[in-house]
Amino acid sequence: MQWLYWVAYVCGGALLVNAVPHVVSGVMGGRFQSPFAKPPGQGLSSSTVNVLWGSFNIAIGYLLVGRVGDFGFRNTADALALGLGGLAMGLFCARYFGRFHGAHTQGQP
Repeated sequence: MQWLYWVAYVCGGALLVNAVPHVVSGVMGGRFQSPFAKPPGQGLSSSTVNVLWGSFNIAIGYLLVGRVGDFGFRNTADALALGLGGLAMGLFCARYFGRFHGAHTQGQP
């Protein structure tokens, strides 16, 4: 059953990293893409929606990391699972949202 805990930690890491741009944009009063925009994931949502969405991501990420199994920062496998999920989400967000915010990807001008 240990592998199910690692899946929860990967998903928790992804949600915790996903919370960052939503909460930061919302707290700064800015608009940012969210699943509630039109079109979903491409249109801009209000700062309030982003703070709420980011907070929801933090709550679910906490539940997956802090309440599933016995997560330990000193346990290498647990920490790697959390970090892998965070890294994967970070890279995905960088590429996905970069096209809306002027970032260039490799091989494109």
